[in-house]
Amino acid sequence: MAKSTDIRPIVKLRSTAGTGYTYVTKKNRRNNPDRMVLRKYDPVARKHVEFKEEG
Repeated sequence: MAKSTDIRPIVKLRSTAGTGYTYVTKKNRRNNPDRMVLRKYDPVARKHVEFKEEG
């Protein structure tokens, strides 16, 4: 039986505002094989910015 981390790896999303703030989430590698980019809230910058997958 395959591990769940094979299909849904844990990824770190880093803020593009340059604050160094990160979110940790999982993604489905079959549906999203490329890098994730999400628009989320950065509490350091106090606004919504893009977070890009790192690693």
